[in-house]
Order: sequence, then structure tokens, then C-alpha cells
Amino acid sequence: MKSKHPQAPPFATAREIETFLARPLLARLCSHNHDGTIHVAPIYFLFTDGEFLFGTQMKSHKVGNIQRDKRVTVLIDIDTPVLQSVLAYGEATLDTTDVLEKRVKILERYYEDPAQARAFAERLTKAWETVIIHVRPSRWVTMDYSQPFSIDE
Repeated sequence: MKSKHPQAPPFATAREIETFLARPLLARLCSHNHDGTIHVAPIYFLFTDGEFLFGTQMKSHKVGNIQRDKRVTVLIDIDTPVLQSVLAYGEATLDTTDVLEKRVKILERYYEDPAQARAFAERLTKAWETVIIHVRPSRWVTMDYSQPFSIDE
């Protein structure tokens, strides 16, 4: 489930990665602009059943990029108390089924009151055509500076 970053120790197990991704951290979803530059968007996420779910609006820049080029990169990281990160590469798919309930599940991770998460998701759904972006990683790079490492590797 992971590949090793050459300068830092990786997470030791798949379970450690899943535990890290279960935290309500902010992801950065990276997609390709039409001119070859990278578009980076901070976004809430849910990691479940081996894939990332992101909620957004159909008219967002990232969705336009994904419609043109499905290749994306996802970064989730922290720097306190030490640097830890998960970098995932994959292809994105757009899902317009049961968007409200999927978006509520994503947002509930970030709100103390589930009713507030639902209310926000409902407001978004009423204001825009919404979509769920799925990303099933095909390659992982993880770093966990809390782990011991050796220069002999």
C-alpha cells in the first residue's frame, strides 16, 4: 500500500496509513490545468474502502481539469509534532449518485455536530450542482519522521 520516499522513513504499516487518514486533516487535490501547470485545491476528504472521496461543485476548476485529464495527486500532511505525509497518485472519477449523503459523510469528520455538517451539505446542494470525486490510489509515497531511519538503506 505504500512506496518509500528516499529521504525519510515511510509509515510502517497500512494500518498506520489508514489511522493517519482517519484524522480530520485537510487534503490538497492536485489536477492538471490545460496549459500543463498544476492546480492545487485544499479540500475535505473521506478515505474509505481504499479510496478518497471529495465533495465539490460541477463547475469547479478541478472538475473541469478532471474531465480533461483524470490523473490526480492527493497530499495529506502535518508538521506537528513531526512531519508525516501521505502522497497518493491515481485517476479520478466523477460520481453524481447520492451526492448529498456522501458529502454529509465527508463533512461529518470536520464538524462536532453532525446536524451542522448536514445543513452545510444541503446548502451546497441547493446552491450548485454537486459531485463526488473518487480517487483510488495506484501509487503511494508516505513519510513519517517519527519513525527511526537509517542512512544505510
